[in-house]
Amino acid sequence: MSIVTVQLGQCGNQIGYEVFNAICSDFHSTHGLCSKKENESYQEACKERFFSEEKTGVPVARAVLVDMEPKVISQTLSMAARSGHWKYDHQSHFCQKQGSGNNWANGYSVHGPRYREVIMNLVQKEAEKCDRLSGFFTVMSMAGGTGSGMGAFVTQCLRDAFPTSFILNQVIWPYGTGEVIVQNYNSVLTLSHLYQSSDALLVHENDAIHKICAQLMNIKKISFRDVNQVIAHQLGSVFQPTYSSEGASQYSKSPLGDLMESLVPHPEFKMLGLRNIPQMSENSLAYSTFTWPGLIKHLRQMLIANAKMEEGIDWQVRPPLPGHPVPPKASPNKALHFNTSIANLVVLRGKDVQSVDLGGFRDPALYTSWLNPQEAFNIWKTPRAFNKYEKSASLVSNSQFLLKLMDNIVGKAWNMFASKAYVHQYTKFGIEEEDFLDCFTTLEQVISSYASL
Repeated sequence: MSIVTVQLGQCGNQIGYEVFNAICSDFHSTHGLCSKKENESYQEACKERFFSEEKTGVPVARAVLVDMEPKVISQTLSMAARSGHWKYDHQSHFCQKQGSGNNWANGYSVHGPRYREVIMNLVQKEAEKCDRLSGFFTVMSMAGGTGSGMGAFVTQCLRDAFPTSFILNQVIWPYGTGEVIVQNYNSVLTLSHLYQSSDALLVHENDAIHKICAQLMNIKKISFRDVNQVIAHQLGSVFQPTYSSEGASQYSKSPLGDLMESLVPHPEFKMLGLRNIPQMSENSLAYSTFTWPGLIKHLRQMLIANAKMEEGIDWQVRPPLPGHPVPPKASPNKALHFNTSIANLVVLRGKDVQSVDLGGFRDPALYTSWLNPQEAFNIWKTPRAFNKYEKSASLVSNSQFLLKLMDNIVGKAWNMFASKAYVHQYTKFGIEEEDFLDCFTTLEQVISSYASL
């Protein structure tokens, strides 16, 4: 089954491009480290999932590109075409001459309704090219105006037009130091609206990815492109084909459906985080060897201690012991020591995946008491290696990982709102104070649900 990607705003289009690029370079990589037959069925599944065929033989990304300014889209289209390995359909993009000025209300209330028909026609055409549609993968930032405001509007339109398709929103959490003065407002409005119409939100934090670039990839001057390539690698490590059940003879047909079934057991809990190991520069990789027990041990502790990368993990954090009184629940603004999970999915790729012991992830102490750990944990695997790593493991987790950040962003937005700072910029585009209050209420409820796990 195929996934249609919808790239929204500058950030969404730049990351979307890197995702297709990472998938394509993995597709063409010679060191899949598996049999020829395995490699062929992997490539076949990958192609059906992300690309449509063209007579010239160059795969065409199943994607719709939307931005309110032309510059990034034209760069993205030409970079893909120049690669020679894949391209975008030149009919599948929409842009205008003037942006949304980092104003969520402008993207959501003005540009969204004005261009709804033309954008949804592009999406419809792309969906009709799929023999079977698994769903939509939207890529967007929360801080700006087009990606966030227009993105929230387009997600609602997707939900109305395709009520039975899965929608996964990949959302970029802004830098804490801030690129945009109103980013906390934009983030609160985006999250609360997506929570109404999306099946799940997969969140990447700019600050965490920046650290990975600096400490693991050893990049001295970090550009947005470096950050986007790490995000794209992590996304590819989950969405490239895998066997989603033990002993399966075919690659999973419905990647988005399988993901939701594994990780979203209740509509109140939709926040997904992604961690991937190992991650390192080409130079370091040449001198490194990895064992599955070592990778899995690190990945489990990253989950427990809520670490975003394998360097600097707090090894002191332990799950509560059975029979011992559980420490009082942390309020969201205190440092959360133990990260309680609702559900986890581990994706293994490469040599000897059949022999990996994942018993540590089935420990009931990791999970909330109202779910059976056997149902809360799933494994996808394939002997086909991903990109340059002969062994790699990814963890997609529905857990308390975002609690502190969410509480922080809602608190900052509320402080601004209480003093009416910048609210007039939103009301002039039709977003009233009541709309803000509804959004605060929605997110307070989400925070309280995760805090009480």
